[in-house]
Amino acid sequence: MKKILCFVSCISLCLTLYAQKNAFSTKNGELVHNQSETYEWPTDTAVLHKLAQWQDIKFGIMFHWGIYSVPGITESWLLCSEDRFTKRRERVAKDMPYDEFKKWYWGLADSLNPVKFEPAKWAEVAQEAGCKYLIFTTKHHDGFCMYDSKFTDYTIMHGPYKNGKYNNITKYVFDAFRQKGFMIGAYFSKADWHHHDYWDPFWATPNRNVNYDIKNKRYAKKWKRFQKFTANQIDELMTDYGRVDILWLDAGWVRAPKEDIKLNEIVDKARLKQPGLIVADRTVPGRNENYQTPERVVPEKQINNPWETNIPLANTWGWSPNSKYRPASWVINMLAEVVAKGGNLALNIGPTPQGEIEQTAIDRLKEVGAWLKQNGKAIYATRTTPHYNSGRIWFTANKDGKTLYAIYTLPEGETLPATIEWEGNEPKGKITLLQTGKRVKYTNQNGKVIITLPKGLKNEPLAFQFSIQNKK
Repeated sequence: MKKILCFVSCISLCLTLYAQKNAFSTKNGELVHNQSETYEWPTDTAVLHKLAQWQDIKFGIMFHWGIYSVPGITESWLLCSEDRFTKRRERVAKDMPYDEFKKWYWGLADSLNPVKFEPAKWAEVAQEAGCKYLIFTTKHHDGFCMYDSKFTDYTIMHGPYKNGKYNNITKYVFDAFRQKGFMIGAYFSKADWHHHDYWDPFWATPNRNVNYDIKNKRYAKKWKRFQKFTANQIDELMTDYGRVDILWLDAGWVRAPKEDIKLNEIVDKARLKQPGLIVADRTVPGRNENYQTPERVVPEKQINNPWETNIPLANTWGWSPNSKYRPASWVINMLAEVVAKGGNLALNIGPTPQGEIEQTAIDRLKEVGAWLKQNGKAIYATRTTPHYNSGRIWFTANKDGKTLYAIYTLPEGETLPATIEWEGNEPKGKITLLQTGKRVKYTNQNGKVIITLPKGLKNEPLAFQFSIQNKK
């Protein structure tokens, strides 16, 4: 029996390690999260109801903001001694020994002083962009809390901004966005590299994982302290910061059986205070991954369980001094594809160390919002339709499936053609261009729909509304 139990345990561990390995990959040198290979639907009716609401709103805004914003470097990961991150660290602190670098990095907490931070302005910009929900980084892997945690001094409340106008930053961000009608999401890292019961300073930190053997009886109390610390921090976010709709958990390597933080208990307690709370335990399939979160990528095919791709508007998550922002048309095209494939888009912004959103980012967001004001019917409160793509065109449908929308994704810098066409989803009756609210001329040639575009249209993605012919 002991041999059988040992064999089963080994198989379980191997499957877990395989899942962890396949949860991550790289894209253009960046670490990305892939979506989980399986999905488990929630059974809590309140969670299902909130998930349906979340699937209606489609477009969210995410903020990566912390001590890494002060010098404008990669968030947290430069602390990690895995090879790909040490190469980045060389570019920032080439001649600095690792121990000195850690002291320097964690010491950035003494320099974060966002005197120009105005949360109402952030919420106004996001609303004007057409975003409907928020994901805000309350704590990244480096352990620095952007809120007044009672369980550590490593917070925004113990630095130069402790007497600032909006010193408990998370509270004021949540309040400002809640007043604009946003769903509220709290990003929280399950790993905490600053905490001595996760990365004990007595030992080296060769990788992202806890740096001691948590199954060794000598250190059992250390891990229990970290479990309690994590549970307490999540509980205070669920207790002291008003209505929270989404608990967005990063650090997918912190999972059972290797690094078990007893997340089931944490989530059950959280939902007593936040009924219907959506939990996104990233890359960890099971009861606590209520929606999947592929990162920086869009899945190849349509997925009909809840999911969200998160991607930065610039080339980095946090602010950097040379941020290059993608054009508005790129965001619109990405949103069209994501929604047609059944997902939501969380577009990330990195605020400056002073607490501002850069004007270029604001301009891009305003362009996206202007497009959504005219064409939002093709995005919000839609669902998937079986034939969802034809060339540059992505299709969405209203909830009863009787009305379809075709979104033509015009690449940046290109001009609109005289005609556009698609195959499948043959219209019945008129086709309306949402930009103008007027009918457009079209022909249907053996299943190929050809639309003649009116003159004088702005060179931007287009959205059309129509009904489809009944299937025989």
